[in-house]
Amino acid sequence: MNYTKEQTEYIIKEYKKEPNMHTVLCLAEELNKTHKSIIGKLSREGVYERAVYKNKSGELPITKVEIVSSIAENLGLEAEHLTGLEKAPKATLKTIELATGA
Repeated sequence: MNYTKEQTEYIIKEYKKEPNMHTVLCLAEELNKTHKSIIGKLSREGVYERAVYKNKSGELPITKVEIVSSIAENLGLEAEHLTGLEKAPKATLKTIELATGA
């Protein structure tokens, strides 16, 4: 699936106006290409912005291990001293993290 210079310029221009999946789908339909082809072309041109995953509460995801490391740092301990803590519920870990000064 080759793109002409004009198509490439058009795709880039339209995507830069609204860099989202809806734009990609519209471009794919308009140019009779697959959405993966459009994404590939935008990626090769260095324009495509991958959607950032966010959890249900709208935050960037963080692992329990990262939270435990933060707790350990807040307490001035090595993370190894808190082995097993990562098995606690995430909400509990976040509460402890907040209470220890994060």
